[in-house]
Amino acid sequence: IIGKYADRNEKLFKAGNAALIALNPKNGEVLALVGSRNYFDVEREGNFNVITAFRQPGSAFKPIVYSVALDKNFGDKTILFDLKTEFNPYCPPDASQEKDQYGLGCYHPQNSDEKFRGPVTLRQALGSSLNIPSVKVLYLAGINDSIKRAEELGIKFLGDTDAFGLSLVLGGGDVRPLDLTSAYGVFANDGVYNQPNFIIKVEDSGGNILEESDPEPERKIPAETARMVNDILSDNSARVLLFGLSSPLYISDRPVAVKTGTTQNFRDA
Repeated sequence: IIGKYADRNEKLFKAGNAALIALNPKNGEVLALVGSRNYFDVEREGNFNVITAFRQPGSAFKPIVYSVALDKNFGDKTILFDLKTEFNPYCPPDASQEKDQYGLGCYHPQNSDEKFRGPVTLRQALGSSLNIPSVKVLYLAGINDSIKRAEELGIKFLGDTDAFGLSLVLGGGDVRPLDLTSAYGVFANDGVYNQPNFIIKVEDSGGNILEESDPEPERKIPAETARMVNDILSDNSARVLLFGLSSPLYISDRPVAVKTGTTQNFRDA
């Protein structure tokens, strides 16, 4: 199936590879793992496992940051302003420059559709994956606290976390899809983390158990926070600002908490 849709995605979107990881959040068991579109297609790096490689997560990182803000008593009705904003204090507030007086880059991110929507709720900002309000949420939540939360949820970063800035919420830190999926499992499991588990049991020919999984669930975030994140990501009306009411994210016959993540220039999605 992965190969079939990978061929389609390459034709429609110029996507060169595809991978999938599915976990049971109740115990961390890996239910399915496809590392690439075709393991034997060496010319296209088929034997490269995307799931255990470091990639930029794009907006898929946002719920982790929002969970920190929710813990700090910012509610889902908190108003954020989706307006052109310059985050480098040494650059003009109208976001008209690319460099400040010290030669450092100004930072005025855009939404994916390059539109501004004025005042929006925190629920709308996350549900519609609005970039500018999300950077403000990271500022309010705190970069260090957001990094700590990600690490508590099992995420390992590539590189020095001290170098991370406000772009972290937009996917500026490389992570492994395996770790990110496991972190999402915490939201699905009422705030309880289970380490990913590839092996249930190993027995020898005599039936002796050589290795057996022993899940050690740990509470990482309050249940109320996990439920709020789930509720927002399941709220089709919160997605309307960017995705509309009838997007492919909407499953009509069941509630589905879903989040997209796309990196700059669509390198990863």
